Amino acid sequence: MRLRLVVAAAFIAATTASQAQAPAPATPESLVLAAKRAAGQDYAGTFLRICVAPDNLATGTGGGGRGAANAAPAARVVPDRATWYAQPYKVFDNLYFIGTRIHSAWALTTSAGIIVIDTLFDYAIEPEMIEGLTRLGLDPRDIKYVLISHAHGDHDQGAALLQSRYGAKIVMGAADWDATLQRTASAPGGVPRRDIEVGREGRKLTLGDTTVDVIATPGHTPGTLSYFFPVKDAGRTLTAAYSGGTAFNFPRQAATFAVYRDSQRKMIEVSGAAGATVLMSNHTEFDRAYDRARIAQLPRAPGERHPYESDTATVLRYFEMAGNCAEAQRLLVQ
Repeated sequence: MRLRLVVAAAFIAATTASQAQAPAPATPESLVLAAKRAAGQDYAGTFLRICVAPDNLATGTGGGGRGAANAAPAARVVPDRATWYAQPYKVFDNLYFIGTRIHSAWALTTSAGIIVIDTLFDYAIEPEMIEGLTRLGLDPRDIKYVLISHAHGDHDQGAALLQSRYGAKIVMGAADWDATLQRTASAPGGVPRRDIEVGREGRKLTLGDTTVDVIATPGHTPGTLSYFFPVKDAGRTLTAAYSGGTAFNFPRQAATFAVYRDSQRKMIEVSGAAGATVLMSNHTEFDRAYDRARIAQLPRAPGERHPYESDTATVLRYFEMAGNCAEAQRLLVQ
């Protein structure tokens, strides 16, 4: 009897301990708190944008205001140049900023030509990208590939021009190609011809001495792509993780938030495996590209890190934050 009591007491104690150690079910509040911790001061602005006041929270729809792939063309309005123009900068030994103050576009140089990462609204193509490359001593005719992170006008309206004028190959997620080709010929920037499609399995794209790992990360749009590529800083090679779509400006549906969440988890896995120490985005508000591009022009003290360089743990926290914010929204709408 005594032995049975001891065994029973041990079982109860073990069960109680097990129950005490079991994690509590996630709630929107706990997920937002976890996202806040992950963001820290590095990504505080992005946390506020997507976790505290998500783009689609008030309207329930998204994308049209940024030139969504399947939206009807709006009347073309060119903002005052002073509000968006940015001069081009060499940011890494092999990576050049050719974007605006708001939207990023990059030229990745290789031994066999240039890979352009994202384009801009049509009004910014010539002054920012074409003239920008020339000012940097690069030849736009050397553009071989144009990687489009997602089919919103602020990132893809230059694709048709670069394809038709320079013969560049356009790389886009398969689902976003389908939506892009539904645009009318009069859409701002025109419509590129279907070119290189990337499916859910992703792909590797090699040009000369450089390979870009193209990762399918649907969510922001169905065909959103993210990238991993090498950047060089004074002889050192670092790995950049480029987030292809951040804001929640898509239909407010649980299934879409789940897709977005899973894409962020994939980016955590790939970023960790790649040892990425540079986090980049295609909106300057998310990675402070406009500020960092200018800071990179300043001399550095011996041992001082590049303004874009952090560490892998910091890169992972970006995607942890975004995934938790998406999961919080999924729970709220399911």
